[in-house]
Amino acid sequence: MDFYKNTLFNMQKAAKIMKLDKESLEVLSYPQKTLIVSVPVRLDDGTLKVFEGYRVQHSELRGPFKGGFRYLPDVSLDEIKALATEMSFKCAVVGIPYGGAKGGVKCNAKQMSEGELERLTRKYVQAVYQIVGPRHDIPAPDMYTNPQIMAWFMDEYSRLVNEYRPGVVTGKPIEVGGSLGRDTATAQGGVYVLEEYLNSLDKKARKKNYTVVVQGFGNAGMHVADILHGLGFTIVGVSDSKGGLYNPKGLDIQQVIKDKKAKGSVTECKEGKCVKPHEILEKPCDILVLAAMENQVTEANMKQIKAQIILELANGPTSFEADEYLAKKGVVIIPDILANAGGVTVSYFEWLQNQQAYYWPLEEIKMKLKRIMQESFARVHHFKEEHKCTMREAAYVSAFDRLEKAMKLRGSGANLRCKIYH
Repeated sequence: MDFYKNTLFNMQKAAKIMKLDKESLEVLSYPQKTLIVSVPVRLDDGTLKVFEGYRVQHSELRGPFKGGFRYLPDVSLDEIKALATEMSFKCAVVGIPYGGAKGGVKCNAKQMSEGELERLTRKYVQAVYQIVGPRHDIPAPDMYTNPQIMAWFMDEYSRLVNEYRPGVVTGKPIEVGGSLGRDTATAQGGVYVLEEYLNSLDKKARKKNYTVVVQGFGNAGMHVADILHGLGFTIVGVSDSKGGLYNPKGLDIQQVIKDKKAKGSVTECKEGKCVKPHEILEKPCDILVLAAMENQVTEANMKQIKAQIILELANGPTSFEADEYLAKKGVVIIPDILANAGGVTVSYFEWLQNQQAYYWPLEEIKMKLKRIMQESFARVHHFKEEHKCTMREAAYVSAFDRLEKAMKLRGSGANLRCKIYH
């Protein structure tokens, strides 16, 4: 099942559990607006190449659209629609006043020079700038986009509107309006939720030392491994696109991080045994952190998963079929729309700071993030107990509850506007 259908199935299951109004489900099953653009870029060799780009705006029921954009060779419109939809639910789960959006450009960022990436970014801004803005749609980094690319985006948008607008994107460098804590936000938010889940267990069910495998050793995966290691968890496995590293006795995470940054892959580290990228998912551990990309745990490997807890820091990493199978086996999955919402939460903090032109200390950001993630977990846990359902279903119920209330309070105009757009 593809990612978009997977997202719709999750919505339909939750809607059935809570007896959601059919019209509310109908409206939220479609994005409000979809934009497909051509992005012509002059490459370093002098040739002109036209890339295809997207921006999907799913729902503005609870506030401006919010969501990152990615640079990937195989990015598709359905993938962007799924991610935009999930963003609406993610923002609703943690109660921040945003709706969901997502964007992307079909390109191989790994093979492009810095100059080509800057020209691509500025051309993409020129193509979408009329539908984005600090009060309408606020992009952010995603796969193969980064703070530097956000700085270019902000600069080009500010040039086009003839006014300095740092709040048009989040995830910027600190020097041009970024927020402290944004680089670790996804990982830190996930750790706060994981801790809340473990604290909710009966004392007899808790372990003194949990073993952890982290699939995807990019920004979120690297930081979550570092944070969990510092809290006393034993990291036994990590992986990136080139391969995995496994040591049942535990890895020296600081050394792995050092080698990854210096040599480009965890497979260059001598701390453990090298394995193929997909094999790391099947290694024995208590907690499996999915921090790579969508559709990593599927029908093909779900029976080989040995972890009892899965923390989804990536978007859509577990297929619908695998989700149902693992739930029946007693595996607890802390879903993406809750587990990785720390990123958009601190993006919200950055946006607020941009509006105020006043920037908060790191301690204040961590305190605010922790409170939101703890309260969001408690709300999801409440719906889980009330409906006797999985945590993923409860997270969607929690989001639907807020989205439906917003729709009804705003009246028929908001409802009809969504229908007209799709």
